[in-house]
Amino acid sequence: MNTIIIILLAVLGATLGSFFNVLIYRLPRKESIVFPASHCANCNKPIPFYLNIPIISYLALGGKCKYCKAPIHWHHLLVEVITPLILILVFLQYGLLNILFLKYALLCMFMIPIFFIDAFHQIIPHTLSIPLIPLGLIFALIPGNDVGIFNALISSGIIFAFLVFLAYAYRLARKVDGIGGGDIWLLTAIAAFFGLLSMPYMILISAVLGIIYFLIFVRRKEQGFAFGTFIAFTTVLWSVLGAESALNLIPWL
Repeated sequence: MNTIIIILLAVLGATLGSFFNVLIYRLPRKESIVFPASHCANCNKPIPFYLNIPIISYLALGGKCKYCKAPIHWHHLLVEVITPLILILVFLQYGLLNILFLKYALLCMFMIPIFFIDAFHQIIPHTLSIPLIPLGLIFALIPGNDVGIFNALISSGIIFAFLVFLAYAYRLARKVDGIGGGDIWLLTAIAAFFGLLSMPYMILISAVLGIIYFLIFVRRKEQGFAFGTFIAFTTVLWSVLGAESALNLIPWL
């Protein structure tokens, strides 16, 4: 039975990954995600359905457009591979008939386009971050959830207030923005999903990963970098491990 579920999740995940690639390309450009249909970004020729099969089409075409031979960015394949992988890992952690599977699978699916959009454009679209806040609160009302509504409300409120204060304090002291609005909304939403206990650790891990990236790849104080990518990565990691397991792992890190 698990094998059948894993196969179905793999197919679903690859299909979702293909859709996420549309979001990653079009949302930062403020283009419709519905019209026009899938087309080559270089020559604008429509992509027929038989050349738009997740993973298979990319490999068959050698990562190039069939018509103009323009390269198709590698992230298209990566997104279509990691999306089903994440879905399967969340299933293995929680099981299919568990509200936590739906909760954290949905959260992870939002994190995938957020990760790549922020990595490529250094923005987190509000259309992806803000809706997660009411979703987290709705899940908190469902029996069997691991975070109650009181915890979710208090957590999201505290995180939002703290980050807004931090952003204004940094701007007042340095005369530049230090925390983007997208990061604030994203962390507020994540707090509604995970509750207050997990948030200090998640923020700390995200910050450490961001600092390591900055020291290795950026190294210029005046150059910003996409902190949302590290928030999204930590969120997926926390979801896959399970909050309780992740917290138990912290003392060993």
